[in-house]
Amino acid sequence: MTVVKVEGKKVIRVLKSPAVTAFDEPTFVKIKGLDFKNGILEAKVPSRLLPDAPGLSRGFIGVAFRINASNSKYESIYLRPVNARVDDQVRRNHSIPYSSYPDYKFDRLRKESPERYESYADMEMNKWITLRIEVKDTQAKLFLDHKKQPSLLVTGLKHRAGLSGTVGLWVEVGTEGYFSDLRVYKNWKA
Repeated sequence: MTVVKVEGKKVIRVLKSPAVTAFDEPTFVKIKGLDFKNGILEAKVPSRLLPDAPGLSRGFIGVAFRINASNSKYESIYLRPVNARVDDQVRRNHSIPYSSYPDYKFDRLRKESPERYESYADMEMNKWITLRIEVKDTQAKLFLDHKKQPSLLVTGLKHRAGLSGTVGLWVEVGTEGYFSDLRVYKNWKA
């Protein structure tokens, strides 16, 4: 994590540590001193592919939440902007996934509950996207770019309502992610 200027504005730049070689592991920058259970998470993000990004890179960028102290449990919603503009409808449908670490990574959820934890939304690489995630007990809704309807609706968060923890700025392999305007509203009630 570094603080850099993009378009004249200070933002947080996040890269996956090269020490983490496995996929779908805790690859986020944690926000210290925050205990989040229910509420709203907002951020503006663009992602870019690194010059040496492997072919499976999709511009993975998002937010992890309810991260426990040991990083052994958390939930996340993230974007795959590359998928949103390909000429393959199945890949397009995998533009926005939910994941629950460690037991319900995206591949298990896709296999056991096809289409339930992933969605499509139009987005582009290298463009600022506004994320708003509303979390209440076992439900999460992702809104993009101030739209009134959610782009992803998760009605069964895998860690249930009991888990609380911090928030993380999440990226995955091959991605250079930028985060700005992070806002956290705790204990919000729908």
